[in-house]
Amino acid sequence: MPTASLTSLAVVLATAFAVRLALGLVPRLRVPGVVLEIVAGIIIGPAVLGWARADQPVVLLATLGVTFLLFLAGLEVDLSQYRGAVARSAGTGFLVSIVLAVAVGEGLAAVGVVRNPLLIAVALTATSLGLVVPVLGEAGATATPLGRLVLASASLGDVGAVLALSLLFSRDTSTTSTRVVLLAVFALAVVVLGASVMRAGRSTRIGVVLVRMQDTSAQIRVRGALVLLVGLVVLAEHTGLETILAAFVAGAVVGFIDRDEMGTHPLFRVKLDAVGHGFLVPIFFVTSGVRFDLRALTDHPAVLARVPLFAAALLVVRGLPALLYWAQLGRRQVIAAGLLQATSLPFLVTAAMIGSEIGALTSANAAALVAAGLLSGLVFPVVAVSLLRGSDAATPAAAATFDAHAGAGPAPTVPTDASTDRLPAGS
Repeated sequence: MPTASLTSLAVVLATAFAVRLALGLVPRLRVPGVVLEIVAGIIIGPAVLGWARADQPVVLLATLGVTFLLFLAGLEVDLSQYRGAVARSAGTGFLVSIVLAVAVGEGLAAVGVVRNPLLIAVALTATSLGLVVPVLGEAGATATPLGRLVLASASLGDVGAVLALSLLFSRDTSTTSTRVVLLAVFALAVVVLGASVMRAGRSTRIGVVLVRMQDTSAQIRVRGALVLLVGLVVLAEHTGLETILAAFVAGAVVGFIDRDEMGTHPLFRVKLDAVGHGFLVPIFFVTSGVRFDLRALTDHPAVLARVPLFAAALLVVRGLPALLYWAQLGRRQVIAAGLLQATSLPFLVTAAMIGSEIGALTSANAAALVAAGLLSGLVFPVVAVSLLRGSDAATPAAAATFDAHAGAGPAPTVPTDASTDRLPAGS
């Protein structure tokens, strides 16, 4: 047996279980689970109670957790669902977000708040699907004009932010131009691999074997997905790319290949969710709290003041572009859309972790950035839901009118369980 202690891991797992059980027992407490998991991690960590620390087993499983989090995020992104006016509005909004992010990053650097404006700009462009989807589901607005616009914008934000973070900021010392070439090689390998898997999937013999073994102890489809995930992560490591990009792409590949139009394996994604959200992902979020540098945030009032500053930056970068939806939505819905698009946490945690490791982000700013994400997850969705209540954003008539006049595609297939935190979403 290994000599490494599993005590901290046991505390982390117990904390993750207790947080979700508490939310289940108090359903009126409309707080995103990932927010409470990070807060609980801070409490059990060295900063407060000292019950757990980020030792080797915890760090290893937390690394697997963020990998699986990005994998599940890629699995949920399906840009083919968004066409016509939805795609144009969301795409234009994301381009505006990029411009605003660069301007905000440069402004913060000019006044001496941050040392790397580009990293801050990238961090501010993501929206957390995992926090937004349950809110839209609770409000009955997932398939409405507002829901489609917000989900399309969040999907673009996830893809763009992960790609930018991988290209511009890496633990590898190669130049950006070199990483672009490596990205092209990686993309070619992904295309070849995806085509090979799709071709193999058309084999009647292989299909029969997969169906026979998928719900037995072999769990052959889950094993295949994990092989693809780890294989692409290893390929990314050898090409000098960030593993978060590989994990995200692996999820997108599985989502593209495994459409299951015949309904032969309806439990496949449920099983992947069980591996991720039932085990690995909660460890990542609780461990993020355990590793949170609370002292760097609280020792100096100037650092603590950066939390609302970064939260306001999220509103500017991701919230203001919602004004482009004014022609499709009413005033209350536009404000709600802006707040939902500005809700971000998982990607901020990931960006803060990578930025700290490569020296592009101070520990104080990393803590303030994560705290701003916590603030956005606690406040923005609650205000958005209050705005949506009593409005016509969630009515079938509004969605039908939007489809008739805007040429929108079919409603996106997304989870609506308010207890589920998909990134899905990254963030």
